[in-house]
Amino acid sequence: MSTIDLSLPTFADVESAARQIAGVAHKTPVATSRTVDAKTGATVFFKCENLQRGGAFKFRGAYNALSRLDADARRRGVVTFSSGNHAQAIALAGQVLDIPRVIVMPTDAPAVKRRATEGYGGEVVQYDREREDREAIGRRLASERGLSLIPPYDHPHIIAGQGTAARELIEEVGALDYLFAPCGGGGLLSGTALAARALAPRCRVIGVEPAAGDDAARSFRTKSLQTVNNPKTVADGARTPSLGTLTLPLVLENVDDVVTVDDPALLRTMFYLWERLKLVVEPTGALGAAATLEGTTSIRGARVGVILSGGNVDLTQIDSWLALP
Repeated sequence: MSTIDLSLPTFADVESAARQIAGVAHKTPVATSRTVDAKTGATVFFKCENLQRGGAFKFRGAYNALSRLDADARRRGVVTFSSGNHAQAIALAGQVLDIPRVIVMPTDAPAVKRRATEGYGGEVVQYDREREDREAIGRRLASERGLSLIPPYDHPHIIAGQGTAARELIEEVGALDYLFAPCGGGGLLSGTALAARALAPRCRVIGVEPAAGDDAARSFRTKSLQTVNNPKTVADGARTPSLGTLTLPLVLENVDDVVTVDDPALLRTMFYLWERLKLVVEPTGALGAAATLEGTTSIRGARVGVILSGGNVDLTQIDSWLALP
């Protein structure tokens, strides 16, 4: 079992990741909308990671991490734990690189994400999130099978890879005044902040969480690690218990604020993106857009970037979402 490098990544690592994933990960498009601009009084640029390989930004970090393994580690394989998008990304990146991969997924993970993970050739090991610890299961499998553990966010190559989305956005549209990114375990937010600090130093980086899973917002305010236990939210990709050993200091050092949106606002935004922009985004992927459109931060007159982090929608949930107030 390989150990994880616990040194904090820098923008140089984001630059290295961009070179590593070039020609493999998609350079996703940037969408704009005059309707959104009129609604917010800002100029808004949506980075469409819902159109990334595997349907989410997670492919960036997964490929960056797996492609750096040595020949022996590649032969033995990897293990990870994820509710969905990182699971799919590791499964797909492993397929591209011919690396065996074991994915620990909760029994209540969206069926569409589990099917995609298996479709990409990942071996899925299920667990009960109410009674079992996914990280402990991952560590046990790594030890028993000699696998490299690739966690979903607390890994320097994962964080650096995720930062390439913001790097692409800023290089394409120029300096921004605000940049909103969803936050679960903080990998995307940390990488986004590293890129923004280097390329647009005056840009305010805002992390966005579901209100029921506000551990990062509380951590940001208290400057100490706060946790949450299986929050009940439609944003399944942000049900993480806490920020990580690497992401906590990166968020505290480089992020300007962490805000929350409740599930009704999140779903209103998601459906708005579907209907008006024709962009299929999952609830977690709409977190940054919800903060932008629901007015959590004053952005009038500003140039605003929003990372739409994923588009893997569980269509079986639509009726229940529509029933929410």
